[in-house]
Amino acid sequence: MARGKFITLEGGEGAGKSTHAALLGEGLRGAGIDVVVTREPGGAPGAEDIRRLLVEGGVSRWEPVTEALLHYAARREHLVHTIFPALDAGRWVVCDRFADSTMAYQGYGLELGRDAIARLHEWVVGDFAPDLTVILDLPADSGLERAAAKAGREDRYERMERDFHGRVRDGFLDIARRAPERCAVVDAAQSVEEVQKMIRTLVQKRLGGMAA
Repeated sequence: MARGKFITLEGGEGAGKSTHAALLGEGLRGAGIDVVVTREPGGAPGAEDIRRLLVEGGVSRWEPVTEALLHYAARREHLVHTIFPALDAGRWVVCDRFADSTMAYQGYGLELGRDAIARLHEWVVGDFAPDLTVILDLPADSGLERAAAKAGREDRYERMERDFHGRVRDGFLDIARRAPERCAVVDAAQSVEEVQKMIRTLVQKRLGGMAA
């Protein structure tokens, strides 16, 4: 049995990752592909417990190194219990955020630096990587405005300072520049329909398996 494909959607607050992960999952199922749509932090029981620690509560709840460790603890649970079994069974996995978010948010946003996050990533994840990463790009202010319209309990990151979100956006764009064979940047300011069309075109061109 052929191993499944792993697609991640990345970007700052309000970029539409959850919406487009769900829509892409529907499109893949319509093309006859068995797909798991999941998210980070979360995606497995233990990881969902850790998620609540990360996305709820005060902005200064965690020291940056502790925060990065929590993200990778959740990621390990997600990989072992959800992602790896699905891929090994030949299923495709579409994930709303993955390791690039930790690099962008904690490495760039909280200024821990690329090297620190890369060392942690190598220990926890190794050389495993997505087959395709779509980075939904949106100016930080625009994304925060969108996010504010549906703000709720899980808004800890949205309440962080504007400069933090600017660094996160710059981080995602730098990640894309460093890994063009894996990453593609999509302008998330367009309509949902246009963005989803571009995502499906990328999936078709790079991975095959569905009509654009």
